[in-house]
Amino acid sequence: MLCSIYKSPKKEGTYLYVEKKDDFSQVPETLLQMFGRPVLVMTMSLAGKTLASVDIEKVQVALKDDGFFLQLPPPPENLLESYKARKAARQQQ
Repeated sequence: MLCSIYKSPKKEGTYLYVEKKDDFSQVPETLLQMFGRPVLVMTMSLAGKTLASVDIEKVQVALKDDGFFLQLPPPPENLLESYKARKAARQQQ
């Protein structure tokens, strides 16, 4: 299965996968408005590949079922919670 991957100029770390290059007909208009004008990153075959940040099977299923896949960046680390966890771990030692 071939797919084209686009990055968002508005949302850093957000990528849109579609089956056919420049075919956004299956992508909801509101999503495209929030995403911004898609910037082509690459076109690749998903057969036998692994992706760094997302499960390739989820991408393939979404492409077949929905006609697109939206990859969002991981949520930012909660620095306060991380600090509290480190502090609690030090106190237990």
